[in-house]
Amino acid sequence: MAFLVGIDEAGFGPILGPLVVSSSVFSLPDNLLTADFWQILRRSVAKKRKQLSGRLLITDSKKAYNKTIGIKHLERTVLTVLRYLCKQPTNLSELVLTLCPDCLGRLKDYPWYKDVENYPLSEETGDRKIALSMLADDLASNGIQLKELCSCCLDVAYYNKMVTSVKNKASVLFTKTSRLIQMAFDNYAGEDLHMIIDRQGGRTHYRKNLQMMFPDMNLRIILESPELSSYELKTARGSMRVHFVVGADEKYLPVSLASMVSKYLREVLIGCINRYFAGFSPDIKPTAGYWEDGLRFVEDLKANLPHIRFSQDQLVRCR
Repeated sequence: MAFLVGIDEAGFGPILGPLVVSSSVFSLPDNLLTADFWQILRRSVAKKRKQLSGRLLITDSKKAYNKTIGIKHLERTVLTVLRYLCKQPTNLSELVLTLCPDCLGRLKDYPWYKDVENYPLSEETGDRKIALSMLADDLASNGIQLKELCSCCLDVAYYNKMVTSVKNKASVLFTKTSRLIQMAFDNYAGEDLHMIIDRQGGRTHYRKNLQMMFPDMNLRIILESPELSSYELKTARGSMRVHFVVGADEKYLPVSLASMVSKYLREVLIGCINRYFAGFSPDIKPTAGYWEDGLRFVEDLKANLPHIRFSQDQLVRCR
């Protein structure tokens, strides 16, 4: 039996809203380690939005979400998969508590997140129950289990504090990615453990970063190429293989699922920001938080809501 971990982020580029990094963990027979999960689980999951026929969409979050379709596919997939794990959050507070409990206390300090327990998620439908049953049967018939989903959610003030400390947002992302790697290693030490991570930026060499984050582990470079960087890390407790892959969120279902979890949590939190400020003025158009539109949003707040006080450090990220 092998354990396969997929890790991906959402929100690295924007200037508003959180950066979220998530992981999904699957156990599977050794002979399926390099197999195509979309092919194996074709009865219950699909990679494209068209002709889902009751199946769950699991794909790169950029293909599962846009302004037109909104979060419906993200929400359907994430909440169904959480239900498979016997988790059933009904509001944003419960969702954060399920995925990233460390973050929940920090969110209470933001005016736009104070009522997260009153921010409802969609209710379970007959369609979701059918999709859940199909997924559970498909996984079981192939000897696969989804073991866990978890996230590291960096709210803006927390993100700013970290970036100010290390002077580099890429280092902040790698630190949180490493935390998810460490959590998986702690939970499954001694198992045949493999991590697949979407390559971060244009970086090819990760040896120094991994040695800095895991100083007690012996590291061996397996391969460093333009498409794939692979490493083996060992301690007395066990070993793991860590693979940084270009386009991993399109090539590996566990990474796609992590991408969708990250995007869903981020979009719901961005929705809180938009809902909060729109409550003061209908002239405040919603934002996704990316650079140009994020700057536009901040200027709209200054022009239309000069009387509303808020912390810049809680709203806008430092670069």
